[in-house]
Amino acid sequence: MKRLRLRPRFLRDVTSRDLSTTLLGRAVDMPIGVSPVGALGLFSPYGDLGAAKAAARFKTCMISSTSSNSTLEDIMKSSPESLKWFQLYVRPDRELTKALVQRVERAGYRALVVTVDVACVGRRYQELRYRFKLPPHLKPLNLGKNVVQDHVRNRGHDPALSWKDVAWLRSICSLPIILKGILTAEDARLAVQHGVDGILVSNHGGRQLDGVPATIEALPEIVQAAGDKLEVYMDGGVRTGTDVLKALALGARAVFIGRPAVWGLCYKGQEGVAKVLSILNEELSLAMALSGCRSIADITPDLVVRDSPYSRL
Repeated sequence: MKRLRLRPRFLRDVTSRDLSTTLLGRAVDMPIGVSPVGALGLFSPYGDLGAAKAAARFKTCMISSTSSNSTLEDIMKSSPESLKWFQLYVRPDRELTKALVQRVERAGYRALVVTVDVACVGRRYQELRYRFKLPPHLKPLNLGKNVVQDHVRNRGHDPALSWKDVAWLRSICSLPIILKGILTAEDARLAVQHGVDGILVSNHGGRQLDGVPATIEALPEIVQAAGDKLEVYMDGGVRTGTDVLKALALGARAVFIGRPAVWGLCYKGQEGVAKVLSILNEELSLAMALSGCRSIADITPDLVVRDSPYSRL
């Protein structure tokens, strides 16, 4: 993010700013949502329910995790009026996956966000060093009791996951499908060919494969490859309103935050997540005003340039 410079425009009436946009045709009040994070109960007793209620307060989207410590139904019931998507790990047992997807659709979620970058779990040295294990009272409650231990041990991921499974998911539900974890133009073009509705550019918090680009670096080629055939979102590395502005200028329709939401939960539960969203909302509005943008539509690629032309001076 710090390698990108903003090129503000002036003498424009920015008395009022409109941060609203749409995600797959559904209105939200700002282009900042909450990413899926497993085991939010680690950080606050309010966990997923607190994060969901905070997102609802700001009329934005929350992506609920397969690995949540509350059931997907309880999360939906906590704030049924707000936009929610569901993050899905496709399990080797396709019947279990099918049953979960059907629950998601019945509960009222508006899209499936399919994680594609965990064919195997990356070697996460920090987790190994601290011998991290979930406390026994925290379980991924969306999964049946007979598969919880397997999920905790190996996340239940399927190394055989392939593009044909996108068609299979389409055949068992009517929800839009978003692929989370795409980092290249080649895969973005394949996503278009397979009728995917959206891409969430993500590197899984930098915890899967060493050496991959930051999501803001991967974003432009994916936006270009996707064209107007699907929507592109981004998570990872977003810490300030100007970070949001840069991602929108490079073609993201919205950004999603993971760690900042966790920090908010640690600070003050639901109110802490709301505070984080409030700060980012205010910072984005101010950054738009100082850049000459009255609406999201005014945020265009010429607003951003890499720092190299300036660093040579």
